Amino acid sequence: MQIKTNKNIKIKARITFKYQTENQAKIALNSLKPDNMDFIDSYIHYKCLICNLKGDNIRTILATADDLLFCEMMVEKITTLTKE
Repeated sequence: MQIKTNKNIKIKARITFKYQTENQAKIALNSLKPDNMDFIDSYIHYKCLICNLKGDNIRTILATADDLLFCEMMVEKITTLTKE
């Protein structure tokens, strides 16, 4: 049995983070930019940070999403600490 794979498959996903203010969304965008070089296209829309992920396989997308979520959680914690 031989399985052929299509090397041209592109996988896309979108993660949206909603914030209380547009400024918080901008802070998150700027904080996450260094990690988002080739895999993620991010932008602000109102009070949301929109992250479009792209890759060639599901493992890459899942790993990228996992990293993004972890980093965003750190941004939220740091933002909360600086408010106090």
